Amino acid sequence: MSDASRSADSAISGQQRRGFWLRTLHQWHWISSAVCLIGMLLFAVTGITLNHASKIESEPQVEHRTLTLPAPLLESLGERKQGNAPLPAGVVAWLAEQLGTSVDARDAEWSADEVYLSMPGPGTDAWISIQRGDGAVEFERTDRGWISYFNDLHKGRNSGPAWGWFIDVFAVACLVFCITGLFLLQLHARQRRMTWPYVGLGLVIPVLLALLFIH
Repeated sequence: MSDASRSADSAISGQQRRGFWLRTLHQWHWISSAVCLIGMLLFAVTGITLNHASKIESEPQVEHRTLTLPAPLLESLGERKQGNAPLPAGVVAWLAEQLGTSVDARDAEWSADEVYLSMPGPGTDAWISIQRGDGAVEFERTDRGWISYFNDLHKGRNSGPAWGWFIDVFAVACLVFCITGLFLLQLHARQRRMTWPYVGLGLVIPVLLALLFIH
């Protein structure tokens, strides 16, 4: 085989490899972008609302109620002394029915006189206090609105393990999106001379801001 033939075969092989990597990277890039699109919009918008949280006015809505625990259910509270443990199933069902709110199996704080259950959630704070002597029940729920709700989702605050898993999967999808985008930039950089100056600008700007204005 002549040198010219080998050179031509090498050029074709190089083009085939480049074509393979272009197709593969484009595929992973669009799949990861589709997976993280809605999440990225959510985190971008809530990044703005969190950055300007002090300027966004909201009036918390507070609900306060008092009840009396039925005697049979009150007796079930006497079976435990002190420490941390879930409420009895019957008490949980009665509270959910009376208050119209979900009282899950999270641990309550048991003392000699009181059972206290804290129920924080995204955008909300709630608690239930049950007096072990007379069964007096006090419930309070504070709702800080939808913006606070989505801000707490951004931070993963009181959002539960399922949302925590979503954030992890979303973060991995974003990493795949960014890394495949970086390789695509590398493959197209010859035709786009400003590729690396723009990438460098994206690095230099936050570094300078951090060095000059964050103390």
